[in-house]
Amino acid sequence: MGIRTEDLEYHRPNGVPLLARLYRPEGPGPFPGVLEVHGGAWTGGDRFNNTSIAEDLAANGIVVLSIDFRMPPIAGYPDTVADVNFGIRFLKENAERFGTRADLVGGLGTSSGGHLLLLNALRPRDPRYTAAATSSGIDAGLAFAVVCWPVADPLTRFRVMTERGNERLVAAHNLFWPSVADMEEGSPQHILDRNEAVAKPPMLIMQGTADNNLTDDMASRLTDSYRRIGGRITLEMFPGQPHAFIPAAPTAPDSVRALGLIKAFIRQTVG
Repeated sequence: MGIRTEDLEYHRPNGVPLLARLYRPEGPGPFPGVLEVHGGAWTGGDRFNNTSIAEDLAANGIVVLSIDFRMPPIAGYPDTVADVNFGIRFLKENAERFGTRADLVGGLGTSSGGHLLLLNALRPRDPRYTAAATSSGIDAGLAFAVVCWPVADPLTRFRVMTERGNERLVAAHNLFWPSVADMEEGSPQHILDRNEAVAKPPMLIMQGTADNNLTDDMASRLTDSYRRIGGRITLEMFPGQPHAFIPAAPTAPDSVRALGLIKAFIRQTVG
């Protein structure tokens, strides 16, 4: 299927222009829609990090809006989460224009972007994340969430990386998070463990077994906790695969398999 791309400004918080790239399948639609959130340890990367993922989804009939968002030193937690929340609402507000429908819009996040997406999946109406109003008042509730190698427990990741002497990731945590207490408060794993009232969209989570940026059990722990509260979640583990294996080698067999799982999950969830 052919696709059309367009770069546009979706938000301007405090005068900072935030850009997005739209990947739209050719055809009348409506297609499923995905708000895509890149990784980069909350401190790097941009809307082009996951181009291979976005292009593959769009070529198979899924609208993708890949967004930039504020990062340190301009902003950190919770303002970056709020940018993603606004992006979800922007896509839902403009769903018809972009070839999708508000009730078909979900999200996809990778690494730290998976963390940002998880917070909005669980807390779509948190007032700290929704301070910037949109014209229609539509909320950021998601029809589904796909999280690839997500930092589902930033507090544990911070402690483990400190023990391992991973100066790059420890520095990124310190830049993004105001405090260790905020890492716990803004941890999807701890949110579930505290039995907070949360939204529970269907989820797909995936991680490689050779992912040195996360603990071995990060994805499985979140899966167990989400199921415990009644959430529907599918866990896919990829033996021998490292962090960010899809964009690193998008045509490799495991990447092709992972992309197929993502497309099938979206189609099965929203039709």
